[in-house]
Amino acid sequence: MDAETLHRIQFGLTASFHFLFPPMSLGLGLVLIVFGVRSVRTGDPKWRRLSMFWVKVYGLVFSMGIATGIVQEFEFGTNWSGYSRFVGNVFGSLLAAEGVFAFMLEGGFLGLMLFGGSRLGNRMWLFATTMVVVGATFSATWIVMANSWMQTPAGYEVRDVGQGPQAFMTSFGDVVFTRASVPNFLHVLAASWMVGTSLVLSVGAWYLLRDRHVELARTMIRVALPIFAVTALLQVAVFGANVAMRVADDQPTKLAAMEGLYQTTECAPMYILGYADSADRTTTGLRIPCLLSFLTTQDFDAPVTGLEQSAPVDQWPNVDLVFQVYHLMINLGMLFALIGIVACAFWAWKRRLWHQRWLLWILVGSIGLTELATLSGWWTAEFGRQPWIVWQVLTVSGAQSPNVSSAQVWFSIGMFVVLYAVVFYVFIRLLDRIIRKGPPEEIDDIPVESLPDSFGEIFRRQSRTRV
Repeated sequence: MDAETLHRIQFGLTASFHFLFPPMSLGLGLVLIVFGVRSVRTGDPKWRRLSMFWVKVYGLVFSMGIATGIVQEFEFGTNWSGYSRFVGNVFGSLLAAEGVFAFMLEGGFLGLMLFGGSRLGNRMWLFATTMVVVGATFSATWIVMANSWMQTPAGYEVRDVGQGPQAFMTSFGDVVFTRASVPNFLHVLAASWMVGTSLVLSVGAWYLLRDRHVELARTMIRVALPIFAVTALLQVAVFGANVAMRVADDQPTKLAAMEGLYQTTECAPMYILGYADSADRTTTGLRIPCLLSFLTTQDFDAPVTGLEQSAPVDQWPNVDLVFQVYHLMINLGMLFALIGIVACAFWAWKRRLWHQRWLLWILVGSIGLTELATLSGWWTAEFGRQPWIVWQVLTVSGAQSPNVSSAQVWFSIGMFVVLYAVVFYVFIRLLDRIIRKGPPEEIDDIPVESLPDSFGEIFRRQSRTRV
């Protein structure tokens, strides 16, 4: 196997493993803010108990995301030095902005959020949590913008500075706000909220099935289920459709691969299930006539560009793979919308959700399905862009590190497989321990009424202590 393929396998492995955690932490952050707001408004101790329980899970997930994300930045130098040299003046600015504007905000309040639960009042803890969640969302924004620039590059020019051609930024605004930035960000944010709320639904449903922490489990589901259901519907009807329209305009080859469309077709169908055979250049399966044309142009009879008309064969992605992962994503998305509607209907109908064991088991498994859908969406975006690493600017073969041998990459892949297997096992064990232990009965034996609700209160207490 050649070095380029191995580079792609390694980065795909490490990036996919990393991508399990940031969406989960973004979604959990939203739920923590809801818990905190309810705690401030009602004073009911159950909200604080839920907050202190889920902040432990958040801390575990957040640490995994940070640890696995650092690997990606090193790989830009070890595996993709050609890419770093060519786009470093553009891509590096976005990564630097993430560190300056996002990590500083997260790091400044993370300790208060994770370890201040028994020392801070509801308002202060909510403020610290909100700052961490805002910082995490801001961090994700910069990463999505960087990836969106790779999908639809703008605001740059290529110069030869003596060491080969390099891209230089000409407009920071154009680099940050490419045509793909806003649709991709909304799509990723909604997916993250679905992943985070599905974890809360999963734990709440598991407690109900085990008849443990029943009231708190019902509260978890009451908070998470409406967010999950609404977000799932928006993904299907709005955010996903907007991304598809953008791809149709800017990356017609990717769209054609996603739907296995080899020839330009009027009233182009959209497949629900099927198989794309790139050898025979045919696609078969269950399809809805004219739906692809309507989703991309709002016209049932409009033509959609096929692979053979959009690019030479050597610039096609792996059509068979892209077709399957794309349809896995959209089918799971429709399943989530159905789960959300059915669960909300049972909830609204005399609160029968609590007694539907079959539906509770579906909610338990929802976290695995949402993670799979998120990964399949990322695979669609990245595999569909091949052979380009920066769309129609830089190929993958031109981005790799030329002096790294296949044997070296094989060794690092094996190391990552072993390391990530151990890390994931430890993560699952720790998560299982937190969930089995359940929400605390008390907050470190300190009454909620005695906790300070402002920084000023802390200073006043300290002053009285000194006196």
